[in-house]
Amino acid sequence: MSSCTTTRDVTETANIKRIVGEAQAALGRIDVLINNAGGLVARTRIEDYTEQFLHQVIALNVIQVAMFMHEVIPIMRKQKKGNVINVSSIAARHGGGAGAIMYAGAKGFISTATHGWAKELAGDGIRVNAISPGVITTPFHERYTTAEQLKAMQATIPMNRLGTADECAGTLIYLASDELSGYVTGQVIEVNGGQYMP
Repeated sequence: MSSCTTTRDVTETANIKRIVGEAQAALGRIDVLINNAGGLVARTRIEDYTEQFLHQVIALNVIQVAMFMHEVIPIMRKQKKGNVINVSSIAARHGGGAGAIMYAGAKGFISTATHGWAKELAGDGIRVNAISPGVITTPFHERYTTAEQLKAMQATIPMNRLGTADECAGTLIYLASDELSGYVTGQVIEVNGGQYMP
């Protein structure tokens, strides 16, 4: 089981195949897939875009998610059951902060694809939803966001504070549970302290 939790570069398709294979071998089935890997790569102005940077953002935030779907969905189709939870971002709603436009666009893809995948898979007993966190205090912001930027973001949040990873966990549990959310699919649930209200 420990091999299933080893950190691997999920932009490498061989690693995705290995992770899914190990999980299925250890558990006998896959009931829940949470596509949580992703990242900003770097805050980059339009003038500073390079082809390598663009490929990195798309590989990390789009392609690996699609490849996890490619590997896991056939397993879930055979089971006639499964739950997929994608992790989008509030950036998908407002276009991202300074230098984060490509990241925001990639997360916008995740939100849109969640709707499409939900429609395609509903007949197979597979639910597909997404969680869209707001400003959450994680290593993401420690790496890419200054204290001044975080303060400015906090000022736009009606609850007047940043969120924590633990405050996202309840939504993930809700979406993973057929008992709690069995009639919910194709939804992007916002967890953002009121910063964005659809």
